[in-house]
Amino acid sequence: MNFDFKEMILIFFRGLFMGSADIVPGVSGGTIALITGRYERLINAISRIKFGFIKPLLKGDFSEFKAKLIEEIDFELFIPLILGIGIAFITLAKVISYLLETQTAYTFSFFLGLILASAYILYTRLGGLKLKLIIITVIGVILSYIFVGLNPIAANHSLIVLFFSGLIAICAMILPGISGSFLLLLLGQYQYMLNSLNTLNFVEIIVFCAGALIGILGFSKLLNYLLENYESATMAFLIGIMLGTLRLPVMKITATVQGSWIPCIVLAVIAFIIIIVLEKKFKKEE
Repeated sequence: MNFDFKEMILIFFRGLFMGSADIVPGVSGGTIALITGRYERLINAISRIKFGFIKPLLKGDFSEFKAKLIEEIDFELFIPLILGIGIAFITLAKVISYLLETQTAYTFSFFLGLILASAYILYTRLGGLKLKLIIITVIGVILSYIFVGLNPIAANHSLIVLFFSGLIAICAMILPGISGSFLLLLLGQYQYMLNSLNTLNFVEIIVFCAGALIGILGFSKLLNYLLENYESATMAFLIGIMLGTLRLPVMKITATVQGSWIPCIVLAVIAFIIIIVLEKKFKKEE
């Protein structure tokens, strides 16, 4: 098994960007994977995992176990990607918590620019909008706009609730345009899981990750099917979802901005430019 270490370093940075996005309500790590050019590989790699390597392991056939393991799991992708995401989660949890509490308007202005740029990049990959795709986009806008307006659910923080929260949130985290963190916010688990990361509560983190693992293995197969057979329609729907989720940052900015709106606009523009530059940079590396 030969690794391309330059490629692994690039994937590690993609993981850092994805982890940074996934920890933010309103931004999707799937969007970052898409614009940095490894989204389809990621979904395909996850959907290929069928645990066929377990049977030879139980039989003690280690050569067959190794062969099946290498066949099913893209180690060159998963090792640096998971490492990058994990580091981003641990290091940025406190930073994001602080910014959301003390610089709410400015933080959400930055998020708004990220989402707008992501939607624009998805649009450029559609190759033009047909009437059917416009209708699908509008449906996505309406559904996500309504969804964002929902009030957070009052929920307990038992291990079973955290397990299912991880299972649900991960499905959103790998979709461009849908924020898993925002789903956690609605489920009443976002701040709680941030605190778990900050305090390194390993039991709760492991239970949450176990739910996420089961969710991503199942959902990735459906998503892989949709992208292979209905790519344009799926992308159009995701664009609509992104545009609809803009309701969240707009509400937060409007409610918390003090004084001039110019800094908010500047931050949104900077975020937009960062995503566009990232997309061009990673496209050039491919």
